[in-house]
Amino acid sequence: MTRPLLCPLPGNEHLARGLADALGADIGQIALRRFPDGETWLRYEQPLAGRPIVLLCTLDRPDDKVLPLLFAAATARELRAASVGLIAPYLAYMRQDRRFQEGEAVTSRTFAKILSSHIDWLVTVDPHLHRYGSLAEIYGVETRVLHAAPLISDWISSHVENPLLVGPDSESEQWVAAVAREANAPHVVLQKTRHGDRDVEISVPDVARWRGHTPVLVDDIVSTARTMIETLGHLQREGLRAPVCVAVHGVFAGQAYEELLAAGAARVATTNTIPHVSNAIDVTKLLAEGARAFVTG
Repeated sequence: MTRPLLCPLPGNEHLARGLADALGADIGQIALRRFPDGETWLRYEQPLAGRPIVLLCTLDRPDDKVLPLLFAAATARELRAASVGLIAPYLAYMRQDRRFQEGEAVTSRTFAKILSSHIDWLVTVDPHLHRYGSLAEIYGVETRVLHAAPLISDWISSHVENPLLVGPDSESEQWVAAVAREANAPHVVLQKTRHGDRDVEISVPDVARWRGHTPVLVDDIVSTARTMIETLGHLQREGLRAPVCVAVHGVFAGQAYEELLAAGAARVATTNTIPHVSNAIDVTKLLAEGARAFVTG
C-alpha cells in the first residue's frame, strides 16, 4: 500500500512528526513565499502522483492561511494525488451561522462550500457547532469531528487539586457536565449575556459552599477572554482560590492571554490545536485516530 504523505502548511510543523508516525505517513514539504505584490507562490518538494495527501493546517487567523491552503489542495489534485484530505485542528468560519441582520454574509456556509470543492475529507476538533447539528449540514465532503473533553478531564484530574468546573453559559452545560463527570468533579454554569465582542455581562451562581475547591473555568474557545476575565473577578470577590482556565482552542485575540493572567488566573492551559505558550494538552493521538480510516482505506 502506498504510504500517505502528510504535508503541513507553514506554521503547522508542531503536530506533523507525531501525526506522521501515528498514521504511518511520510512528511512532505511545501515551499511557500510571497511575490512582491503579495501573491502566493507554492511548490511541493516531492512527487504526489498516486499518493494519499493529508494537508495539516489549523485555521486560526484564517484569512492569511486559507488561500495557500486552497492552492495546496488544488495543486495536489492537479498533480494526480490519489486523494486530498485536510486535518484542521481548529476550524474557522463557524461563528456566523445565520443572518442576524439584513445584508450580512453567512460566512460559515460560503467557507464550507469553497473548502469542500477542493478536498475529499476533513478532520477537526470541537468545531463551534452552535446552530448546526453537524458539519454535514454545510460541508459537502465526509467529515469527522473529534472531541477533546476526555483529554481535558484527564488533565484536570492530574493537575488541579479539588476542582470545581465552571462553564461559560447554559448552552455549554451538557459539555461541561461531561468534562466534570470524567474528572470526578462538581460543576456550575454561568448565565451570560453578550452585548458585543468585548462586552459580556456575567451572572455567577452561589459558589460560597465551594470555597475549598479550585475553580476551573472551561470553554471550547477562548478568543477575547472577556467571559473568563469577568468570571475571575466574581470568583475572587467570593473568596475562592485563584482559578485555572482551560480551553480546547486558545485563539487569544490581541493581548487576551496576558490580560487573563493579569486578571488573576493561576494558570491557563489549552490543547495544541493552535500553537501557543499555554499548550498543555496534546491532541496528536486524537487527530491520528480520527484521520486513520481516511488514509488507510
